[in-house]
Amino acid sequence: MLILGIILFGMLIGAGAQLILGKPKGGIDWTLAIIAGLVGSFIGGLLISLISGDGIEFRVSGIIGSIVGALIVTAGWHWWVGRRAA
Repeated sequence: MLILGIILFGMLIGAGAQLILGKPKGGIDWTLAIIAGLVGSFIGGLLISLISGDGIEFRVSGIIGSIVGALIVTAGWHWWVGRRAA
């Protein structure tokens, strides 16, 4: 059950990152949403939680870090795809 919750949380964070940055093709790319959400949550959420001193507890700083991490991963992916297409 925890694994499904983590995947769902990552997917929602990744979809939110795509909505914040804008959708280049008009819809949400759910594969990118899951990957960006999970990677961004792991890197950003864990890093911000540890820097703020919250440890690995579920706190607001981890959620903010998750969103920032997903934004960075999504922006990096859009940059990479745009670079390859040009």
